[in-house]
Amino acid sequence: MAVQHFTLPDPGEGLTEADVVSWKVQPGDTVTVNQIIIEVETAKSLVELPIPFAGTITELLVAEGDTVDVGAPIIAVEVEGSAPEAAPAGEAPAEGAGEADESAGPNLVGYGAKAGSTRRRARKGAAPAAADPAAAAPVSPEPAPAPEAPAPAAPTEPLSPQATRALAKPPVRKLAKDLGVDLQSVTPTGEGGIVTRADVESAASGSTGAAGATGATGGAAAASATGVTPFADGPAETRVPIKGVRRATAQAMVSSAFTAPHVTEFVTVDVTAMMDMVERLKGDRSFRDVKVTPLLVVAKAFTLALRRHAEANASWDDATQEIVYHRDVNLGIAAATPRGLLVPNIKAADRLSLHDLAGALGDLVATAREGKTQPADLSGGTATITNVGVFGVDTGTPILNPGEAAILAFGAVRRTPWVVTGADGSESIEPRWVTQLALSFDHRLVDGELGSKLLADVAALLHDPGTAFLWA
Repeated sequence: MAVQHFTLPDPGEGLTEADVVSWKVQPGDTVTVNQIIIEVETAKSLVELPIPFAGTITELLVAEGDTVDVGAPIIAVEVEGSAPEAAPAGEAPAEGAGEADESAGPNLVGYGAKAGSTRRRARKGAAPAAADPAAAAPVSPEPAPAPEAPAPAAPTEPLSPQATRALAKPPVRKLAKDLGVDLQSVTPTGEGGIVTRADVESAASGSTGAAGATGATGGAAAASATGVTPFADGPAETRVPIKGVRRATAQAMVSSAFTAPHVTEFVTVDVTAMMDMVERLKGDRSFRDVKVTPLLVVAKAFTLALRRHAEANASWDDATQEIVYHRDVNLGIAAATPRGLLVPNIKAADRLSLHDLAGALGDLVATAREGKTQPADLSGGTATITNVGVFGVDTGTPILNPGEAAILAFGAVRRTPWVVTGADGSESIEPRWVTQLALSFDHRLVDGELGSKLLADVAALLHDPGTAFLWA
């Protein structure tokens, strides 16, 4: 047997580092090929990583909360069959035979050494003495007792992962880390012994070691994301490291704001017909398996308008000094998650039927809230919608998602007195459903005329969804 190290692979999109969110295994556990062993947070998403070989875990080389570079070893595993075969007594093993397979560099997720691999090519220039003594030395047939591992707080006998690790979802683990709460010390109240957000907040409010926070209230978005509650008892200030999604978002927004010349236009729309359509679709049997919301109709209207004005579905490639016009509308939806703002996108959203678009929206939102959005779903977007209306906000001036030419802000839909013109030209004031739309666009790609036409077409479709038949 020999000890082999598994290095942090590139989770996707050429990322250089990741933060360790949670370990799924502990020293002494036996792992199999492609078993999920760790969950890491990159600048784009939460990623579960499998291990490409089988064996028994001897050591976790990084702790939860650590930032690890791609290619750095993160776990040590004792694997079978890695020792040299039929080595004569007293003869040194073949050069490099007991070394961890780290020379190949970081493996992509799902790839790596095959299970049961017993031989590897010797490393040139490597002296036998440089090999890991634990790896090269023969292993006694008598198993080494795990309780004698040199860990001060280790139990006297191996425990199962369930016994050594509290059960909690990734957002709850992040909240506990931000608040300085040890999950092992929290009494779980969730079903099946799961630690809930309320459990962590309660523990933080009664803990003198919490980072100056008393636990976030359900309605405070900032508190739920950072663990900081206004007017809390404790230090005058609390510092939270800028990392992960928040750091990536900040860098992207600053870059976008200072490289793309933004122009924002606004329009107020009577969307009574749209709201009537939403209610009809909710009662339609063919839509009973998907969630129908006003955002669905706005998303469909935006994709139709972008197909009609294809010049706005574009990107500015500064490196090649080219304008890239995209065939498909990869529609991004800005989503507020416990990890920060994410903008996953629906690929070729303009080709989807209204029913399929509803299903894709539902999956996108659910995955984002669970923190499971993959890097591939966060790249390649061509236009974005930000639904500020869910917060009761009427409108705003959204910043472009980097690499895109347009972003639409959808405001709150309210009952508002509205001047309605009858068929005979008479006017009356009636209560109507009204919303505001704001469109920001990159003025290098979209001039005022094109931007105005794009926004006007979205407004026309929301005012009278039947207008879409005229464009078919």
